[in-house]
This record gives sequence, structure tokens and C-alpha cells, in this order.
Amino acid sequence: MEKPSNGFRVFVKEIYLSTKERIELVDITNKVEEAVQESKIRNGICLVYAPHATAAIILNEHEKGLLSDIVKKILEIAPPGANYLHNRIDNNAHAHVASSIIGSSATLPVVNGELVRGTWQNIFLVELDGPRASRRIIVEVLGE
Repeated sequence: MEKPSNGFRVFVKEIYLSTKERIELVDITNKVEEAVQESKIRNGICLVYAPHATAAIILNEHEKGLLSDIVKKILEIAPPGANYLHNRIDNNAHAHVASSIIGSSATLPVVNGELVRGTWQNIFLVELDGPRASRRIIVEVLGE
């Protein structure tokens, strides 16, 4: 943790996890909230970032049917069997395409030491090229 003299602080924590499916949503809400608590930052922002070209970060409801619907829609938008040029190198172009559409980060406010999210908003890593033994998520909390 860095603490400049003006009271502004930066806290960084890395989260590691493994995935089991080719495409899946992994709820990381509790781990992100733990990082915010650990940071001791009262007011600021929290960046959640997946430094991977074949994974993404989303906010949404943790409901089994909805999670299945999201996976189904990802498969419709970027089907694995399509005729992608990148598949000449790797057979994962669908994952790169989906990640570029979805995005690799989310930023949430931190108010009074708590992560602010909507009633039905959880934070998910979207695995697009699994299974993977190790995926890294960077949580950076900035503020006072």
C-alpha cells in the first residue's frame, strides 16, 4: 500500500483462481469486498481488472438461470466453431472476440469503507477459454 502525504492511498491485491469450464462465470464478489475492507480506504474507487485476453469482468445478478443465459448469449455472439482467422494460430479466437466485446474491467465506488453495488449486482470473472489452472484478477482501491 502506498500512502502519499495528502491522504490519498492506493491498495493493490491480486486474486488467483482456477476455472473448470470452457466458458463460465465465477463470482468473485466476496474476494473483491475483502480487498476493499483490507484497504482501509473509506471513500474512493475500486478497479477490478482481469489481465487476460480471453477473460472478462462483468457485474450482474447471481442467479443460475441468468448465468446460463449469459453463457448461451456469449456462445451466440462469438461461437467457438466459427471460421476465425486467429484459429490458424490458436483454437480460441471466440474467446478473444468475446473478451474484446465484454471488457476486461469494472470500476465501482467505495463509500464509507464499503463497495457500492446494486442490490442484484455481483462481480464475475467471465472465463472464455477454460478450463484454466490459474487466472489472476487485480483489485486496486484508490482513495482516502
